[in-house]
Amino acid sequence: MAILKHIANKNANYTDALNYLLFQYDEHINNPILDEQGQMMLREEYYLDGLNCEPMLFDKECERLNEQYHKNRNYDEIKSHHYIISFDPDDREERGLTGEKAQALGLEYARKNFPGHQALVCTHTDGHNGSGNIHVHIIINSLRKYDIPKEDYMERNCDSLAGYKHHLSKDYLHHLQKSLMDICNRENLHQVDLLAPSENKITDKEYYAAKRNQKKLDKLNEQIISDGLTPRKTTFQTQKQYLRDAITEISHIAKDVEDFKKQLYEKYQIVVTDHRGRFSYLHPEREKNITGRALGTHYEKEYLLQQFESNQRIADTPPDISSDPLAILFIKSDLRLVVDLQTCVKAQRSRAYAQKVKLSNLQEMAKTIAYIQEHEYDTRETLKDKFSSVKEQTSASRKQLKAVESELKDLNQQLHYTGQYLANKAVYAQFRKSKNRQKFRQEHSAELALYESAVKSLKAKNGTQPIPTIKQLKEKKNQLLARKDTLQKQYDYYRDYKKELHTVCSNVDMILKNESALQAEHSLRHELC
Repeated sequence: MAILKHIANKNANYTDALNYLLFQYDEHINNPILDEQGQMMLREEYYLDGLNCEPMLFDKECERLNEQYHKNRNYDEIKSHHYIISFDPDDREERGLTGEKAQALGLEYARKNFPGHQALVCTHTDGHNGSGNIHVHIIINSLRKYDIPKEDYMERNCDSLAGYKHHLSKDYLHHLQKSLMDICNRENLHQVDLLAPSENKITDKEYYAAKRNQKKLDKLNEQIISDGLTPRKTTFQTQKQYLRDAITEISHIAKDVEDFKKQLYEKYQIVVTDHRGRFSYLHPEREKNITGRALGTHYEKEYLLQQFESNQRIADTPPDISSDPLAILFIKSDLRLVVDLQTCVKAQRSRAYAQKVKLSNLQEMAKTIAYIQEHEYDTRETLKDKFSSVKEQTSASRKQLKAVESELKDLNQQLHYTGQYLANKAVYAQFRKSKNRQKFRQEHSAELALYESAVKSLKAKNGTQPIPTIKQLKEKKNQLLARKDTLQKQYDYYRDYKKELHTVCSNVDMILKNESALQAEHSLRHELC
């Protein structure tokens, strides 16, 4: 699946951009890789061309143009724009994509979408840090060199004039994404809908920050483990990911907005702001809110309100316990694991902490015994059999839920292509009636490509059967959503049940272990006496 990335660069040194294209870099730290003599090493395979400039003189020519118009002099000005087209790794083997072909497509894309700009187009075949996917870098000077005709996606008249800067508006980005999709459809390359909003919106900046900090954390944990300790944290989490995980957890149990806000703050110290019909979130270590839109569609107000309604419906529907009549006895409690003082490093180092743990253990042991008596688990084996049974039910519920989620995903894709088919059906009808089909196809290549790709996908899905209507698909979707709600409730129920029984089993094992240790100690003292 080809994807498009954009980076706005404020670096005034255009030579750095050229060096990045030509030489090997460590992407994690964004530094060049040096040989034994301390010299930068050329990339093993690359293809480089220039538009409106000599590629090896890109830096000098950009600087001269900036001087001519007295632009790009301030620190906070965007000096260049970096676009990256990353093709699907499978395109190399399955669709015959090569570095030469990718470079030709990149040049076509740059000429069409960045006319009048000085630009470098460079294809790398090694992927990100050797991952192997073919990708094209397009780096343009933010300042336009030549006048061009004004396009529909340009907001201002000056956006087409020499001496004015590249302005990436929402319409422009939409045009760039659509243009890439058109090329991929034409070349029969793997492609996703770039115009569809992302459920989890992870930017390049966040992705690379997570990679860098995870590497640092892994190195730190290695030292902690070598010292005989257990690392407190093994996975690095960005502030945005902290928000996503917390919101996802609470949104599955909250019944309304107020409940959602209350639980997020009490459990994660996250403040939710509802302003102008949109949610934004304040991380406990930030001073500025992060919008739901910046996190992804599943964190925006509209989606969450639907989730709350679903939670309320599920709460009003009892779980399906027909397969396990004893499950009705389960009432979620606040049982916690008993701490093994023999293996607790902190308890061994602090007598006060050890005493605190002992007191807590006594309380939890008492709760555990009361739980066993209440649920009439007369033997250890009965308890473990029950745990195994609930564990299997949890796994089965999860499989059922995943199957419905997969159906929903497939149905959403079908809805997308059906909408794409209907939106471009009229253009295709005009094409069939056109006297000069070749000319008509040239003028409406994008619409026809979308129509044909939609037809291809729908036929592959439905075979010889008629294509379902939007109404039919939406009715099926509502049925699946209702089914998902029921299964989600059932899964959540058994998941909590399993977690509680696991705690009880672990506590019983610890109680019996401690009892055996005390008996052994008593016997030893008796023998010595």
